Amino acid sequence: MSEKVELKAILKDWRLHVVVLVIVMFTELIGQISIPVGPGAILLLPMLYALVIGFGLYFTPVVSKKQSKNAEPLIVMGVGVLIAKIGVVIGPQIQELLAVGPALLLQELGNLGTILLALPVAIWLGMKRESVGMAHSIGREPNVGLIMDRYGFNSPEGRGVMTMYIFGTVFGAIFLGLIAGLLATLTPIHPLSFALASGVGSGSMMAAGSGTLIAAYPDLESQIIALAGASNLISLATGLYVSMFIGLPLANKIYALMNKNEAGGE
Repeated sequence: MSEKVELKAILKDWRLHVVVLVIVMFTELIGQISIPVGPGAILLLPMLYALVIGFGLYFTPVVSKKQSKNAEPLIVMGVGVLIAKIGVVIGPQIQELLAVGPALLLQELGNLGTILLALPVAIWLGMKRESVGMAHSIGREPNVGLIMDRYGFNSPEGRGVMTMYIFGTVFGAIFLGLIAGLLATLTPIHPLSFALASGVGSGSMMAAGSGTLIAAYPDLESQIIALAGASNLISLATGLYVSMFIGLPLANKIYALMNKNEAGGE
């Protein structure tokens, strides 16, 4: 009963809906902006403007704490619609997905790049055990739960993973949207490879990455949506196990090797 009352209150929050409508109309009027970078380009889409504007308005009187709280379940509803659309698109593209073969199943291993690239840099910058929490994964909900279960909320690892969770929530979609378009247009790698890579286990990040790719390669829209959606689904299903059995032990091993005078953690 309380959930129905809460949903009704959210739907009646006219101020929130007006702010969202104005942001959408304004960003759509701006449209897509392409910034040439050598042979490639950085593509700026309305979704990216909306994220930046919405984040900025949070610190102004225009958006109150009530509106920001009411917006949270609406994001879940929006992602649900997105997932439904992806499911409809995946069906006709099932042969293309099967043709991808092992690459689709092994794409989750790409997330281990945060360990191989970011962890050594974090340690060189002087970070301690918090670097393991920060770099063992991309730091989404399942990874936060894993670290909290292993080390506790007040541990250095817990502070590290929460830092990345917050940072990813605020800037993840913006970063993935920018980097996907830049690399897809700047490098000779096929854009469908970046579609696979955009499915990191976050609906908003996947939408930003695949949206930029679609803007750059509109003729591949169906394949991009299908591959990104399937990749994201697999990441959600297998990401926790990859972090549990590969990512976290590998992070601890690298940390121990780079800090031989300090205990490795596990």
